[in-house]
Amino acid sequence: MIQQFLSSWALFHNTYLAGWLISLLLSLIGVLVVARNQIFIGAAVSQAATLGIACGMWAGALFAADAGAFVRSDQFLSALAVAFSIMAAAATARAGDAGQDSHAAVTGWVFLTSASFSILVLSHSPHGLEEVHRLLSSSIIGAAASDVWVFAALLLLTTLFIASNRPRIILFAMDPLMAAAVGTRTTLWEGLLSVWLGLVVGLSIRASGMLYTFGCLVLPALAAGNLCREVRSMFVVAPIIGLVTAVVGFVVADRYDFPPAQMTVALLGVLLPLAWLVRQVRTRRSI
Repeated sequence: MIQQFLSSWALFHNTYLAGWLISLLLSLIGVLVVARNQIFIGAAVSQAATLGIACGMWAGALFAADAGAFVRSDQFLSALAVAFSIMAAAATARAGDAGQDSHAAVTGWVFLTSASFSILVLSHSPHGLEEVHRLLSSSIIGAAASDVWVFAALLLLTTLFIASNRPRIILFAMDPLMAAAVGTRTTLWEGLLSVWLGLVVGLSIRASGMLYTFGCLVLPALAAGNLCREVRSMFVVAPIIGLVTAVVGFVVADRYDFPPAQMTVALLGVLLPLAWLVRQVRTRRSI
C-alpha cells in the first residue's frame, strides 16, 4: 500500500502536500472555533465562500472571451471566495454580541441563503453548476504548487501568532468577559479572528471543497476536546489528529481508488466517537 502511494507521488505530490497543510491549518484554527462553541460558523463561512465563487463565475460569463480573462481567473474567484467568507465570519461574530439565539439565527441565515443562491446564480450554466457541485463534494485533486506555498505560509503565520499569544487567545476563547476585564481588546480580537477564519476558509474552499474544509476545521478539534483536559493541549493534539488522519486517508484512498477528501473526513468521523468513548471511560474512572 505504501509503495503504491509513493509511486503516485510524482504525479500528485502537490495535492497531497496541499491537503495535509490545509488539514494542519484548519485544525489549529478549529480549536478556537470549537472552544468558543461556534462550530456551525465553519459551515456558514464555507457555504458563503462557495457563493462567492459562484458569483465570480456568473460575472465571468458576462464578458467576452478576450475581455474577461481576469474575471474568469482563479485569482479572481479565490478573492471573491475570501471576501464572501470574511463577510460571513464578521456577520456571525457581530451577532454573537446579541445573545446565543441571535448568533445561531444569523449563522443559519448565512448558511441557508448562501447555499440556495450559489445554486440559483448558476442554475442556467451547466459548467457553473458542475463547479459548485465539485466544491460541495470536495475534490482536492489538481492542487497546484502555488497552493502548497500559500497554505504553508498561512500555517507558519498562524502557528507563530498562536504560540506568541497563547495565554490571551485561550482566555479570549474560554471567557471573553474575563479577557475584557483584564484589558484584552475583545472587539479587535473578534475582528482578527473573523478575518483570518474567512481568509483561510475561503482559500481552502477553492483548493479542496466544502466537505474537506469544514471537516478538517471542526472534527480534529472536537476529537482533541474529548481527549484533552485543557484548551492549551488541544492546540497540539488537534493538528496531530488532523495530519495523521489526512495522511492515512490519502494513502487508503489511493490504494482503494476512493476520493481522498471524503476518505479523510470519513476517518475523522469514525475517530470522533472513539474520542467520546475515551472521555466517558476516563470520567467513570475518576468518579
